[in-house]
Amino acid sequence: MNKKILSERIAKKLSRAGVCSRREAEKMIFDKRICVDGVLIKTPATLVHEKSIIAVDGKEISSPERERLWRHHKARGVLSTNKDPKGRPTLFEKLPRELPRVLLVGRLDFNSEGLILLTNNGELARRLELPETGWTRRYRVRVHGELVMSKLETLEKGITIDGIRYGPIKVKFEKKTNSNAWLSVTLREGKNREIRRVFKHLGLQVNRLIRVSFGPFHLGKMQSGEVREVSAKVIAEQTSSHKQLFSRKQ
Repeated sequence: MNKKILSERIAKKLSRAGVCSRREAEKMIFDKRICVDGVLIKTPATLVHEKSIIAVDGKEISSPERERLWRHHKARGVLSTNKDPKGRPTLFEKLPRELPRVLLVGRLDFNSEGLILLTNNGELARRLELPETGWTRRYRVRVHGELVMSKLETLEKGITIDGIRYGPIKVKFEKKTNSNAWLSVTLREGKNREIRRVFKHLGLQVNRLIRVSFGPFHLGKMQSGEVREVSAKVIAEQTSSHKQLFSRKQ
């Protein structure tokens, strides 16, 4: 009896191989940069299997490696991107040279710092970032302005600002330092610049923002710029339930 050959869409294959995200793969296909078994493909719906020969810009891609994950302490004043037309420092320029091509899980803006996850597997990155996975992101936030905890407590019900809906945000007071206050902030989704925008709406200026955890992964005592790999055992233990949830939602 012949073994069934499993197939998958080309964009998903490239994402799993860590070549690019699914969205980037679709653009590369429309730009006529990808061939399968020597034929230039025209649609992201193209199916490939494990024996398919895939080339990007004429260079054959390697088979997907095992899933790997790293914790990284992103420094303040560094962009979470590959290149910046303005010449500002980027996270990828700061990473150790021995790392393979990696994708970001949970970006932070230029002036924010703290924990970012890195992975060589696009599907793992996609699973970990989905709000449906239920992983909380926790931050230490220093703010300036009049602190009214009753207003901050209302954020647990979510808030809409300029037509954008932000989900529940839990805020706890930590300590007061001169004219500033430190807060512990927990949320699940994390839209672009969410904490800064929500606090500004409440009359508070964020002057420091540090992500200290992303789901079960913690910043701990990692130094700014440091990278530490997560063991395969820990990855399996911490992502198995989320993988099952993700599969049920497909």
